[in-house]
Amino acid sequence: MPKNICGKCHHIYDSPLAGKCPNCNSPTGQTFDFQNDDTFLNESIPKILEERKEFGLEGLVKGLNCIIINTEPEKHRAAVEELLKYTGFQFKYTYEWNQVLTSVLSCKNSPDLLIQSRKLETNPFRIYNNGKKIHNLPNTRLETFVFATDHLDNYVKKQKARGISFLTDEILNTSNYSFIQSKPTPYMGISYGFIEWKDPTHDYYSDEASELNWNLEKPSQNYLKNIGRLDHTATRVRAKDRDAAIIEFMKYTNYNFNFAVYVKHLNSITSVARLSATDFAMVFTSGITAFENITKSGPTEGFIYNYGTRTHHMAFDTTNIEDTFSELQNNKMDFLIDLVGSREEGLKQTFSAQSPNTMLVNEYIHRYDDFDGFFTKSNVTDLTKSTEKQ
Repeated sequence: MPKNICGKCHHIYDSPLAGKCPNCNSPTGQTFDFQNDDTFLNESIPKILEERKEFGLEGLVKGLNCIIINTEPEKHRAAVEELLKYTGFQFKYTYEWNQVLTSVLSCKNSPDLLIQSRKLETNPFRIYNNGKKIHNLPNTRLETFVFATDHLDNYVKKQKARGISFLTDEILNTSNYSFIQSKPTPYMGISYGFIEWKDPTHDYYSDEASELNWNLEKPSQNYLKNIGRLDHTATRVRAKDRDAAIIEFMKYTNYNFNFAVYVKHLNSITSVARLSATDFAMVFTSGITAFENITKSGPTEGFIYNYGTRTHHMAFDTTNIEDTFSELQNNKMDFLIDLVGSREEGLKQTFSAQSPNTMLVNEYIHRYDDFDGFFTKSNVTDLTKSTEKQ
């Protein structure tokens, strides 16, 4: 199907651009034929990189600082306890500010996990919880990826100059940090946040907040020591929005599109964007062709039909993965699939069942020796197919 892209800001539209781009008000635009291969992305990337340099954005955004997962208020504590039971993350504290409850979990050498729930009805992400199976959890989703920067004022000024808008006009300033986030992206229903720390302890509990006396204890099972940092997340994107979602992410951050794995018989593409080989990776999973019906369109488009566009799973770096997998099963974790892969192939992975508290799947992943391929096609195929069970 023909699509249109603004030649200045690279925003993609289904309808023709009538004179000016609605995103940046530029008079430029071009038409291209939509097809899901890497041609359009590879042609667009040099333009995006050049624009980063032109606006002075190159290097302003660093790696992932934390992710924000929102839950229903009655499921907040259960969500935290579940993550303590099945990951290597430790509970730090819970606090309330502006009628939002936040629990902070941390793990060595990893972005933090922030579990939140709102007391107010207002929620800019709620309209994206529109899948067939999600209506009973209208506020539950991974909402925001928060990246670190040392120059937030400069970053916001430069992004606004190129037509980027944010959820709030002004930067939020607290005693410990400054923060701003984008509006929820229409392609995925997630937001990109940016934080500049004033406090060297990186403490989210600022003077403006009230700490709550939760004191949740982490289980003592030894296998939890094997589960480490957040390696990547994967977000489900509609086939028609795959290119736009990746381009948008590259515009907000200093990440680059790295490679894609196509599983044609399952109508699925797994696309990987990376900052470096050692940083958290952002994964986008989309259909190759658009949704037709639940039986024909494959597990990726089927998941979106059932749950809307959203982050599907969080992947955790895991050592002693065979023993850890067995111990997780012994501790009542259900799985969508057994361990797949091998040392010879370079890695092993598995998917847990979907959490009833966060609607997220946990992936446990181990890369052997000097394997640097990130994924293998055989593992991607098996894991993608396992999501049919959701």
